[in-house]
Amino acid sequence: MLQQIKTVAHERTRPSLHYSFARTPAEVMEAQRLRYKVFAEEMGAKLSGHDGLDRDGFDAFCEHLLVRDVESGKVVGTYRILDPQMAGEAGGYYSAGEFDLTRLMHLSPSMVELGRACVHRDYRSGATISLLWAGLAKFMVKNGYEYLIGCASIGMADGGHMAANLYEQLKDKHLAPVEYRVFPRCRLPIEALQNDMPADSPALLKGYLRLGAYICGEPHWDPDFNAADLLIMLPLARMNRRYADHFLK
Repeated sequence: MLQQIKTVAHERTRPSLHYSFARTPAEVMEAQRLRYKVFAEEMGAKLSGHDGLDRDGFDAFCEHLLVRDVESGKVVGTYRILDPQMAGEAGGYYSAGEFDLTRLMHLSPSMVELGRACVHRDYRSGATISLLWAGLAKFMVKNGYEYLIGCASIGMADGGHMAANLYEQLKDKHLAPVEYRVFPRCRLPIEALQNDMPADSPALLKGYLRLGAYICGEPHWDPDFNAADLLIMLPLARMNRRYADHFLK
């Protein structure tokens, strides 16, 4: 009986969430406010804005996917999505500022870029991530896109040692075929860092790899975000069947 009471109490406190796409400037600002909270206040990123918003020149061209707590009304998770047409209007993909994407550009008519992924610290659960992926999958299927790219960030509070270790331990199993390789514009000097120790992947990167994504090359060092970024690519045809059946139905 006590266990039943505990289970019911847990279910009552579980937040009710739903996803949507931003349709007004105010909703985009909600996403930017969450991004600032996570990237600047929590992770210490050096952002140009001083008004509590993380924004850049790409925001105006992107779709902004939101996960919202139904009860509080607050945005607790977000992705921004840049499709081929949006990328053309924006002058290219955001990740092209960090990597030479030459070997991927023949895929660009069907390639969507994900960016600025973040979840409020109180909502970092499978439920929130699943809703973000559900919204993204709906967008991909509706528009007939076949490839996803994006940057998976690894914090560098330790000077980059964890990032170097992660790359070394993941590259043998997850490195993309040579025809999909990219090259960092500001390369993390892996050989100068400790790179022979076990390291656990951040949740977002772990999720990408579980889905079947490739790592497309060595990490880029992003000093503004104090992070090392790995460019990941997921061909939908390569997606783990279990997840494909769930998200792409």
